[in-house]
Amino acid sequence: MNILLCPDSFKDALSAEQAAKAMANGVLAAAPHAQTCCCPLADGGEGSLDALIAATGAERYEITVQDALGRPRKAAWGWLGEQRTAFIELAEASGLQHLSTQERDALHTSTFGVGELFLAALDKGAKKALLLLGGSATNDGGAGMLEALGAKLHDAQGNPLPPGGAALVSLEMLDLSGLDPRLASLSVEAAVDVDNPLLGKRGASAVFGPQKGATPEQVATLDQALGRLADISARVLGEDYRDLRGAGAAGGMGFAARAFLGATLKPGIEMIMQQAKMPELLNNADLVITGEGRLDGQSLAGKTPIGVARAAQRLGKPVIILAGSLGDGWQACLDEGVTAAFALADGPMTLEQALPRTAELLAARCENIIRVWINQPTP
Repeated sequence: MNILLCPDSFKDALSAEQAAKAMANGVLAAAPHAQTCCCPLADGGEGSLDALIAATGAERYEITVQDALGRPRKAAWGWLGEQRTAFIELAEASGLQHLSTQERDALHTSTFGVGELFLAALDKGAKKALLLLGGSATNDGGAGMLEALGAKLHDAQGNPLPPGGAALVSLEMLDLSGLDPRLASLSVEAAVDVDNPLLGKRGASAVFGPQKGATPEQVATLDQALGRLADISARVLGEDYRDLRGAGAAGGMGFAARAFLGATLKPGIEMIMQQAKMPELLNNADLVITGEGRLDGQSLAGKTPIGVARAAQRLGKPVIILAGSLGDGWQACLDEGVTAAFALADGPMTLEQALPRTAELLAARCENIIRVWINQPTP
């Protein structure tokens, strides 16, 4: 009996790798001779770098970069030497999780540190980069990243723009002649888990700006600023990417990745499953168990468990989802290849009570699932 365990992280409780190990403990408690395969996954958001490194055996490096507010911080990135491929997670440099609630400032936060991670990858000899765009604290349309890579953004008086998205209102000149020439031979894929355009009611500023500290007035300013970046970029590049699906991801980094790095935008879970060789793993599995912190109707937009279920469905493999909670509309997931879904709680409890017990609860659910599985009557 081969059991494939491929969860995402359980936010504030377990990394994807820790969750997979807890699941394996439960499986082996019920069936000591079962073959378990742990393949931690992610959908491009926070924790995706760790999932990629765990799934591929990539080397992990750390460098000092600027965080979203320009302060030094250690940021990790991954390296697959044989493929000359770098894994770059935006959140490692410019992530919201590195800022306190009081520090969230969508007007002034910058993606400069992401550009520094790209430079480290280029110095290593990268020919391909997987850019993971979740968890951003920024709304600068990738302007900071461009500056780190050698571009110049000036106002009408020829002055360099200060960091942050709000300053783009004054953008008059975008000079790309100084971009690192090694970028021309770098193939980039950007993982996105949203399909929002750059601007408007569904754009980066309106939808994601408030969680990064933006007031309604600041959202309007930021939307105008990104519009200015789009106008100037279209003039310089001869192409306009503001309406591209996913352009609004990570405060407009989806836009920047496509417009300036020539990136292909694709769902994060598909990118990570490809690197983890999921078709091969699924083909060898008798049962698949996946999960994450919450399962609801929004999960169909590209969350890890649904990506796994859709891939497994094509091979006729049963999939069980374990979630911290089942929210409104989760039943729609049953039409996407999900065999069954269960919440973790074993009784009434608050979130604060549940979080420290997540590993225990995961193991217990997996143990019970396997006991049912191995005791099914033979047809």
